[in-house]
Amino acid sequence: MAGLNSFFALQRYFSAAKPTYRDIIRNAAKIGGQLFGPIPKNHRREFFCLDEQTWVWHEEWLDQNNKLQTKTTRYEVQKDRILKFQDGQYHNLDPSELRNFYQATELYDKKVRAELYGVSV
Repeated sequence: MAGLNSFFALQRYFSAAKPTYRDIIRNAAKIGGQLFGPIPKNHRREFFCLDEQTWVWHEEWLDQNNKLQTKTTRYEVQKDRILKFQDGQYHNLDPSELRNFYQATELYDKKVRAELYGVSV
């Protein structure tokens, strides 16, 4: 009977849908969005690592006229600096912003590893 149970367990494992890269990014973005406190009603907030050099902060909300507002900031990690791309322009991070970004990425890494992969750091 144990062999039959193992067979069915393997069958369930191999027939279960495996998460796609997009699914993983979406779940990590949701975790990242929660790092900065509660998300207000009618808001969506995401913070995630897109690839080795790119981090994204995205926020959407309904304004007082029930109109959708969005703000996206892309952080590009380069050899000697981190650039912030926002509203069509690049900006250097000031020291305080750089420190906050570093802390956010460290916390993101710990939370995503723990919540998505069950790995504690």
